[in-house]
Parts: sequence; structure tokens; C-alpha cells
Amino acid sequence: MTGFDAVFLSYDEPMADSLCCRLQRALGGTVKRLHGVHGMRRAYRLCAEVVDQEQFFLADGDFAINADFSPAEVEPLDEGVSMRVWRAVNPVNGLSYGYGGLKLIRRSALREMGEAVDVLAALPGRVEFAQQTAGITRFNQSPFHAWKAGFRECAMLARGSEYGMAEDDARHRVAAWINSQDGEFATYAAAGAREGVALDRAAAREPKVFDHLNDPSWLRSRFAAAHGDQAVAG
Repeated sequence: MTGFDAVFLSYDEPMADSLCCRLQRALGGTVKRLHGVHGMRRAYRLCAEVVDQEQFFLADGDFAINADFSPAEVEPLDEGVSMRVWRAVNPVNGLSYGYGGLKLIRRSALREMGEAVDVLAALPGRVEFAQQTAGITRFNQSPFHAWKAGFRECAMLARGSEYGMAEDDARHRVAAWINSQDGEFATYAAAGAREGVALDRAAAREPKVFDHLNDPSWLRSRFAAAHGDQAVAG
């Protein structure tokens, strides 16, 4: 059994109920759940208010934890570290990095979060990345969810230097997303990736366009405009 609280943060993911149960079985304790909170920054900040401990596990609503992940072996965060991120396997392109991974995070850091588009990149203090893979990010649960993942991630990867990421690493990940061909709805993830890179170019003309990346209604409308009736399936 883990000594940390845990929060499962979901919005509209079709598999969220089953993945929450899976997380609870793996962690061996009570997992608190926040669901359907509008506004990503608001949702993350609310996570800090439902836990009783300073450090807690945080999993997104599409995270499928590995059955062999051992929470009892997890060490607390060192002083000055805001968050630790475990890798997650991407089911459409085979990448394994922090995107969609399990997090151990400080609630005080969430309360002091900044205003960056990549919400958790706005935490104060250091972020450390575990080499262990903790699960799979099952974002490809519908055409819309697969598209949204590729769109948001590649829009931010396209300006990776702003988030302290090496340009070569960012380019490699963008290329993998654009060439996604494995798993369900991979073509939608690839389309989203291409459109996300295009959004970065559009930001030169309309800087505030990036603010829409955290707006679920805008994302749905954009997907429907580009991909028609498949939006209903999401």
C-alpha cells in the first residue's frame, strides 16, 4: 500500500471509470477522483484541495497504470522538487516519455502554479523525470481524443525551446506523432499532430491562439470543423 494520497483527474474520457478502478487496485489505497471540471488549470488546482498530504500521486483520466508498478518503492520528493514524472508508453507511435505519465506532485506547487499553456510546466521548483515506465497513456479512446492529444502535444512541442526542451528531442517527437500508425485512431492522432504544428505557425500572427489549447469547447469545434461527423463519435 502506498503512503501517498492519489487523485485521478478525468474530464470526458470514455474509459475513465475502468482506468480509475485499475489505478486503485495498483496503488492499494483510496484514490480520490475529480471529474468534469471545466478549465485545466482550475482542475489541477482543485486536486490540491482534495488531498490530505503535501505529496500525492496524480493520474490523468486516460492513464493505464502497469500492474507491476510498486508504489511502496517510491521515495518522497526531495526539497526543491515540485514534481516527479514517470514515463508512459504512447500507443500510436511507440514513444515513451513523460507525456501522459504518472506524477508525484506537491499540492503547494499546484497552488503556486503559473500561467503557461502547458499547465504543469508552470510549476515552481524543479521537475524530475523517472526512467521507469509506469503505464500507457490511453488517449486514443475515440477519434476526437486521439486528435486532441496529437494537436495539443505537437503545438507545444513545436515551441519546445520555450519549455526548456532540446530542439532535436522536440523534432524527433513531433515526427513520431506525425507518423503515428499503430493502435486505434492513429490516423487522427497524426492529423492532430500536423494541425498542431500549423497552429504554432499561426501563433506568429495571432499570439493568443495558444490560449485555446486548454478550452475543451474550442477543441471540439476545431475538430468538428476539420473532421466532420467523427466529432460525434468522441
